Amino acid sequence: MIWTICIDGEGGVTIGAMKQRLKQALSQRQKTHIIDASRVPSAVLVPIYCKQGEHYLLLTKRTETVQDHKGEISFPGGAYEKRDGTLLNTALRECAEEIGLAAEAVELLGELDDTATQTSGYIVSPFVAAIPWLYSFKVDPTEVEEIVEVPVSALLNKDYLRQETEVVDGRVVTAYFYHYQGKVIWGATARILNQFLDIFTRVMKNAGE
Repeated sequence: MIWTICIDGEGGVTIGAMKQRLKQALSQRQKTHIIDASRVPSAVLVPIYCKQGEHYLLLTKRTETVQDHKGEISFPGGAYEKRDGTLLNTALRECAEEIGLAAEAVELLGELDDTATQTSGYIVSPFVAAIPWLYSFKVDPTEVEEIVEVPVSALLNKDYLRQETEVVDGRVVTAYFYHYQGKVIWGATARILNQFLDIFTRVMKNAGE
């Protein structure tokens, strides 16, 4: 059984236990780095939280006025700037700018593999983090059209997932498309999401045994 509920007491997987199990699993794996000077380094936060007894992930729908990935569903984040110093700082700064999520409200759990966007020339470094709920987000309307909350249970429903194979740089890769309430998560965000869900599934399955 895979626990997709989160509770504050006994009877399932507590919020604290979920965070600890994810942190341990992420620390024990070897992150894959992509080194490519022709691409722009960037970072995103993969925020997970407990809402009404269920685990949720927070994503954003980008506006039609941003430079890249117009109208797409993505994790909050953006391109590295020299003042950031680290890619984690990039993710935290962009989250503060895009959705008003303060760095001190973020509990880092670990990292996922780098992934490259196929059209815009970015290398994306994802950071998994727990965030509080309820939280007073402040959306930047020039960058974010809306905040998208997706329950993990819906993403684990195979009826909401479509897969295709495509050739990229001479390699056959799997493309993922997650459908939820009329929205489609695809591209680099879907690849990041797929890796997170694989780790989450294994962690929570072990917790329920």
